[in-house]
Amino acid sequence: MTLKSTIAAYLDDTNRETGGWVTGAIALLTVAAGVIVVLSTYEVSLGWQRFLNVASWVIFTLFVMEYGLRLWTAERWWRYVFSVYGVIDLVALISLGPGLLNWPALKFLRWLRVLRLSRLLSDRAMVARIAAADTLAVVRIIFTVVGIIFVYAGLIFQVEEHYQPETFASFFDAAYFAVVTITTVGYGDITPVSEAGRLCTMLMILTGFVLVPAQLSDLIRRIIKVSNSIELPCPGCGWLMHDPDAGFCKRCGTALRPIPLVEKSPQNGPAVVTRASQSPSSTMADAVKPPATAADPVPASRSQTPT
Repeated sequence: MTLKSTIAAYLDDTNRETGGWVTGAIALLTVAAGVIVVLSTYEVSLGWQRFLNVASWVIFTLFVMEYGLRLWTAERWWRYVFSVYGVIDLVALISLGPGLLNWPALKFLRWLRVLRLSRLLSDRAMVARIAAADTLAVVRIIFTVVGIIFVYAGLIFQVEEHYQPETFASFFDAAYFAVVTITTVGYGDITPVSEAGRLCTMLMILTGFVLVPAQLSDLIRRIIKVSNSIELPCPGCGWLMHDPDAGFCKRCGTALRPIPLVEKSPQNGPAVVTRASQSPSSTMADAVKPPATAADPVPASRSQTPT
């Protein structure tokens, strides 16, 4: 493998142990970037401010290196730049740039950093190490709800802190309003007064109505599918529930059924023991077949000579 293909495998191939560690490290840095932007809404001491600035610089440097490596290893760099994940990576990079957030128009981008975690949840190989495929739907619903609350609470706080700083004094106040609103409780003690804040509130409600029911329906389909499963222990990871026609574990990929031995009896020769082939959709009943028996030879008729 060339150096470019090796680095590309480290960035994207989570089936390898190194690729899984790299993806996990990027996810942890993304969470740290989200924590930094939340802490920036509070009044902290000078020492904490210096620590947050240094941490932002470190994360920004690492993200710049990652973005440059993805551009270099991409087969077509423009396809990565204009892809969904490429745009999300660029937004996260700009939001961490020192001095760039002094522009009011770019301050809104810092709340979109957590969207980088969507790359982790879309990777089945990486998620399979953390949770089973049936649990993936629940994890996605939780991430969708938390992501909607985090992003829109940050946007609403960014807008309303200029109009009512006493009401929206920190990110927690905006998160409280977002939770109360998206759960349709609506106490009414905190409400946005600006048109931009009300627009963000409407978009938050509509986004929740569109995304959450779609993922709930996927969860219901998975629950019905699991109810029809059978207990077939995986010899690799010990996972019990699998589909009736499953040949491999849906969690780790290990073969669920051993490849049986089939005895064959060739004509006029000793018995030969071979190993039957098995496809992912084959079963034990399909793999084991009765040995073929050779037909009895037909005796040749003797020729009679005339007397």
